[in-house]
Amino acid sequence: MSNAVTAQLKKKILLTGVFGPFGVDDSYGRKENIMELFHNQVTKIQKDASFRFHHRSFGLYFIASNIDAETTVLDFPSMARFIKEIKKGYDAIGISFIAPNFIKARKMAELIRKHAPNAEIILGGHGAAIENIESLIECDHVVKGEGIRWMRKYIGQKQDAPFVHPALPSTERQTIFGVPVPGPTASLLVPGVGCVNGCSFCSTSHFFGRTYTSFIDTGKRLFETAKSIADTRGTDTFFIMDENFLKNKERAMDLIKEMEKANRFFQFHIFSSAEVITSFGIDNLVRLGAQFVWIGFESQTDKKRFAKNEGIDAKKLVADMRSRGISVLASGIMCMEHHNHDNIKIDRDFMVGLDADMVQFMLLTPLPVTGLYKEHKERGLLRDDVAWEDVHGQKLLNYKHPVFKGEEPEQLLNLAFRQDYETNGSSIFRVIDTAFRGYKSFLKIDNLDHCLQKRKQQLKNRVAEYSLLLPVIAKYAVNNKERLRALTLLKEIDTLFGAPSIKTRLTRTAAMGLAGVWRMRTALMGDMIQPSTIVTKFNGDTKDLSKSPVPLVRLDSRIIEEITSIRQVAAAVAVQE
Repeated sequence: MSNAVTAQLKKKILLTGVFGPFGVDDSYGRKENIMELFHNQVTKIQKDASFRFHHRSFGLYFIASNIDAETTVLDFPSMARFIKEIKKGYDAIGISFIAPNFIKARKMAELIRKHAPNAEIILGGHGAAIENIESLIECDHVVKGEGIRWMRKYIGQKQDAPFVHPALPSTERQTIFGVPVPGPTASLLVPGVGCVNGCSFCSTSHFFGRTYTSFIDTGKRLFETAKSIADTRGTDTFFIMDENFLKNKERAMDLIKEMEKANRFFQFHIFSSAEVITSFGIDNLVRLGAQFVWIGFESQTDKKRFAKNEGIDAKKLVADMRSRGISVLASGIMCMEHHNHDNIKIDRDFMVGLDADMVQFMLLTPLPVTGLYKEHKERGLLRDDVAWEDVHGQKLLNYKHPVFKGEEPEQLLNLAFRQDYETNGSSIFRVIDTAFRGYKSFLKIDNLDHCLQKRKQQLKNRVAEYSLLLPVIAKYAVNNKERLRALTLLKEIDTLFGAPSIKTRLTRTAAMGLAGVWRMRTALMGDMIQPSTIVTKFNGDTKDLSKSPVPLVRLDSRIIEEITSIRQVAAAVAVQE
């Protein structure tokens, strides 16, 4: 069959996230459902000091990079932009959504039936796990679980075709205090999906059947993939989107060996559980180049539910990691079924007392497909008066708690965030402090090998880069305690690194000016940031692996990047609107 005929037979597919605006109270959503992971559920109480960035709908890009179809990915559209796109004659339109965006997904399906009646509607993402979703939202297909193989089968492509990893930024528009984080954002790296730990509340683990599906199964392949992405995007830092990356210890150890062999030392942000980190060892974490680790400590007062934390001295683990320059995000659960007004304070104090760089507090939220959801349904505990838009873990409980009612869960959640902020200071201060602690730890070690010499230099670079914000942190500190700590840390850094250069002084002054502008902006207009629409086209040529990657381009002052797949397998062209 000729290439021309093959091209004609290819399906034309649109993969889309839900429409904006996001994080506002309207007919389709709630103000608490912000399209920013950290500002939504980690650093939100910290206001100007909060980490601000957006994440793309990553799964859509992975599907588009791995199917032999003419595919368009539409991310963060307005409703009008969505309507404009669906009129272009697609054979199928896939909508990826989470439970709080149920109404948006339903509206989009209605619009497809109206404006593109010949297109098949495919529902995917965690929202597809909602019970009887087929009868609640007009659709032709529902994808529950890993989507690449499903879409390959749908278009008649071999399901076991080689996996292609796209070169994607992990975040968009990174700022703190309104100050842009310098350099390209970290790249995304997805070695696999799912987790075998199967925590009862974890929608990700249950969504993928409490199993782990590996995309990249060896350290050598992982290194080669990372190198290709790094060369394409111009950064050696990665966010590894894997629920428990260190669970495959052999793969992680081989990755270290490959980096040392090639003299190419990447840096990683990872998710992992406490028992796996303990087994892997902090020395190995340092050699791996772990900058940041997200750990679920969950609860101190109900350890029996979390075997992953049995026998772990959480406070010591966090302190040891920070002393080696590894930032920790500690995750805890509020308003669990056993909680009352006394023991919830114990758990709150426990999480704050960890003195982690960041703390995520989430309300216990039974989500469809999880073991917790099934258990609560069988016991008649699920509430039928909470709309899907409010099922996001930051305001209401969607199950009947024996003690906490009404607005009290939200009040307890905000109290926990506030206590952590006022006790430990802003997360950005803690991140700088952690990097400096790690750098000083290297100064105590004689005869560092080449790997550790590189890690030492990376920590020094991180301190120099982020410490530019210390004067800003001191000026806008949450309290006098943080102000004194920031000024003391700045003095220690300048003493060790030497008097700041003219360039450094000017940069600190510029950061102070930008922070002042941002503060005025939020006072006048609020702090909401809406992501811009991104349109990315893939031609479906997943066979031609010989071409070199298309170089990244910047399309305007907001640092918009062209999205390219490794070795141009998808010949992607991104347009930001």
